[in-house]
Amino acid sequence: MAYHVKLEAYEGPLDLLLYLIKKEEVDIWDIPIAQIAGEYLGYINMMKLLDLDVIGEFLVMASTLMKIKSRMLLPQEEGIEEEIEDPRSELVEQLLEYEMYKERAKTLAEREGAQFKLFTRPPAEIPPSQPTFEASLFNLLTAFHNVLKEKAPEIVREIEPFKITLEEKVEEILKRLEKKDKISFSLLFKECLSKGELIVTFLALLELIKQKRVRIRQPKLFGEIALYRAPA
Repeated sequence: MAYHVKLEAYEGPLDLLLYLIKKEEVDIWDIPIAQIAGEYLGYINMMKLLDLDVIGEFLVMASTLMKIKSRMLLPQEEGIEEEIEDPRSELVEQLLEYEMYKERAKTLAEREGAQFKLFTRPPAEIPPSQPTFEASLFNLLTAFHNVLKEKAPEIVREIEPFKITLEEKVEEILKRLEKKDKISFSLLFKECLSKGELIVTFLALLELIKQKRVRIRQPKLFGEIALYRAPA
């Protein structure tokens, strides 16, 4: 049964493309389509592995990337002097427009947050000693992919079917956060003994984020992700 991902800030295909462009530090005006399309498909495979119910729109964008890639591979006809439109131009315009609206929405949210500070609010549990950034769904998928690669040599085979439920794993994570102020993402998966347990742990984390019972932060973009228990 597919797990429904409905986080507070929904992240779709354009968000993933912007994420990959920033992650690979490439020029948005000169996107290496073959490279980005390959990575994009890798994230779709991760979503399929986790059975996340967000795959439809991402597959549509994947077909668009493949179409652009094929058009860029076509040889130009000899004798035609007129300039041929870059197959990426329409996608770039979409990305730039989407990024602009996201920045405007972020500015409005910051203003709203400033207004809330005029009233008494419960103290946040995240230490204010250094600035941190909210991690995205794609940051989580990247971190989970790294965990799978690191754990692969340890998980040779499933000794017995993994029996713990999503609800039990949710409670386990909450109990761990009662003992510590924060837990690193990699430490959360350190004691997992099977691929099944890794997947259930990741889905439990998504559920806690969706319920706003856990917050995920990074000291810098693409840095180590830390989990905090959200204020009651």
